[in-house]
Amino acid sequence: MAEWVIRDLDDEIVARLEATAAVQRQSLEQALRDFLTGAVRPGRAEAAATRRRRGAASRRPGHPSRAELVAEADAICRLFSPHRDMPSAAQLIREDRDNDDADR
Repeated sequence: MAEWVIRDLDDEIVARLEATAAVQRQSLEQALRDFLTGAVRPGRAEAAATRRRRGAASRRPGHPSRAELVAEADAICRLFSPHRDMPSAAQLIREDRDNDDADR
């Protein structure tokens, strides 16, 4: 384990760190250890990438990925949607505008 010595730290900073540690009911040393550990933890994007890599490596051959399952579920929902034959909003607006122009 490494040991560090930090010199010339402003007294106000030390007081804030001590107050934070006291609120958390920790020693200053433990509060600083937790702070430093949290500062170098992987971010959300990095953690998600690691989970995806692990998931891809552990997925059994021949089994679909999560993305493939979601795409298939979306396709099924579109097939059974009561609104699948409905025109888009843009088509309806265009048709309404064209009808107004024809009435003038």
